[in-house]
Amino acid sequence: MLGNGRPDDPPVRVVIDTMGGDFGPRETVKGAIQALSNDNIELILVGDQGPVQAELERHDTTGRSVTLVPSVDKIGDDEHPIQALRHKPKASIVVATKLVKSGDADVVVSMGSTGASMASSVFLLGLMEGLERPCLGGPFLGVAPGTVMVDAGSNMDCRPALMLSFAALGSVFAHRFLGIENPRIGLLSVGAEEAKGNKQVQESYALLQQSHLNFIGNVEGMDFFTGRADVIVCDGFVGNILMKFAEGLGGALSGFVKDRLAGALSSQDLAKISDDLWQTTNMPRTMGGPLFGVNGAVVLGHGSCEASGVAGAIHTAVRYVQVGLVDSMKEELSQINKGHQPAAKLQAED
Repeated sequence: MLGNGRPDDPPVRVVIDTMGGDFGPRETVKGAIQALSNDNIELILVGDQGPVQAELERHDTTGRSVTLVPSVDKIGDDEHPIQALRHKPKASIVVATKLVKSGDADVVVSMGSTGASMASSVFLLGLMEGLERPCLGGPFLGVAPGTVMVDAGSNMDCRPALMLSFAALGSVFAHRFLGIENPRIGLLSVGAEEAKGNKQVQESYALLQQSHLNFIGNVEGMDFFTGRADVIVCDGFVGNILMKFAEGLGGALSGFVKDRLAGALSSQDLAKISDDLWQTTNMPRTMGGPLFGVNGAVVLGHGSCEASGVAGAIHTAVRYVQVGLVDSMKEELSQINKGHQPAAKLQAED
């Protein structure tokens, strides 16, 4: 991976939706304070003032840059995101995202409702030019930390043009964030041959083949582990199933190994092996996932994250800002969109 910025870089202003997630604000505040020790940041905590202040008092923040911005209530996973934004204009994720919109923060981090985070980002920050929808992406397997998947679950039905845009965004992330030169783009399908796949995949294949991206063709599910592609593109329906399957498999293998090796190894060794197995399949819980395609830096963490996962998401957010991903993605999308304008329009511009 690339470095974490020069020592003389200005602090990154990170705003945390402390009410989000299963354990907010207890674990979100604790994780945010942990991140202060590892990253060059100014911390802005957004949440219900009483509970967040009570959690802050559990930690020593002397001499550290921590600001509390009050909000009212939060948007839950069981609420319709668009309706909730209208009915809860002072909810924590709304207030936090507005701070990025106003320029008072560089990046927002939330463990809360993915739908609410995406909706507030789209409505308040706006989409990058030429993009219809944002997407979630990044590495999702600890055993393959250099393999990026897009989309990880934000779009259930994608037209081929949107798949092309997602490939461009994933390529920028792999290059700027992971330091991969000229990332190889693969399209997830049921076979490596060009003719394999459903209509969506076949039409996406044609667009990717015509683009300036380093498209290597179709890849299969096993290629997440073979290193054949650096970025694997699929729609969010498939991507979310893959991610949840990996999480479930990690948990199941962890329990299986504990049962099989009980008595043969010490409890400490068993715990370490079990934890290692879990980590290989649950990377989003330890580093967070960027939201690609909005005009601002947004990182979403897993709702079940405890303090260490919150701190990991903040670390991802800091790097997101330091490597200039938002501007780089805008430039890449501009090239993609220009390359697919009608010929008459291109001639008129010339």
